[in-house]
Amino acid sequence: MVVNDPIGDMLTRIRNAQMRGRGTVVSPVSKLRVRVLEVLQSEGYIRGYAEVEQDGRKQLEIQLKYYEGDPVISMIKRVSKPGRRVYSSVSDLPRVENGLGIAILSTPKGVMSDHSAREQNVGGEILCHVS
Repeated sequence: MVVNDPIGDMLTRIRNAQMRGRGTVVSPVSKLRVRVLEVLQSEGYIRGYAEVEQDGRKQLEIQLKYYEGDPVISMIKRVSKPGRRVYSSVSDLPRVENGLGIAILSTPKGVMSDHSAREQNVGGEILCHVS
């Protein structure tokens, strides 16, 4: 199946799996997806991820995180889409949920959270908001 928005597809899979109370979710492998998952894991929103092979194709198995039965990710939203890219300079980076959430950015220095982008003084494309 051809997907025009691989990040949006992965975020939707995560959102749907959490609504169903699943422990893991599977998504196709891509470098950008892996970078986004690294940020989610380092910020504590998912337990982890692993590359597995299903039906001869490489997949990412994402282990979701729950706290007292509720998903740790309360909101995950795609910002920059293929039809409308959203870029931000370091001075205009958004604060998600008054700093309680994160924005994931694709910058010239790699994919990182908004906190890291402010520390490294770099802006970029805002991929998604997570809280």
